[in-house]
Amino acid sequence: MEKLLCYTLFLLGVFYELNCFQTYVTLIPNGSNVTDPCNADKTISGVGHLNSNGGGDRNQFGLDFASNDRVWNSTLCNMDSDNDGITNGAELGDVNCLWVASDATTDQYLTYTGITHPGVDQNNVQC
Repeated sequence: MEKLLCYTLFLLGVFYELNCFQTYVTLIPNGSNVTDPCNADKTISGVGHLNSNGGGDRNQFGLDFASNDRVWNSTLCNMDSDNDGITNGAELGDVNCLWVASDATTDQYLTYTGITHPGVDQNNVQC
C-alpha cells in the first residue's frame, strides 16, 4: 500500500510539473512555433531552457523571462537575450511588441514565418 501511495504521488508530481511549465509557451508569442536551431523541421517546448524539451538550467532568454516576472511586454520583447543582433520580439514574430498573452485579438500583430529561438544565437549554433 505504501509503494502504491508513493508511486501515485510521484506521478501526480510529474504531471503537475509538466502541466505547469508547459503553460509558459502560451505566455510568449509563437511559443509553440519555435523551431529547433539544429533541426528546422522540429518545434521545441523548452524555449527558456538549455534542454530543448524544457527543465533544468535556463538559457539567457529563460533568465530574462523569469526576471521580467514571466510577462511578455515591450521590455522583454525589445531585449536581445541571445546577443545575436535580433530582438526577442523579432525572433518570436512580434516585431512591434504589440502581442498580449491574455488578448487573442493581438494575434493579428504576429508573423508566423521565420520564427527563431530567442535564447540561441543563430549565428553560433552548436548542435
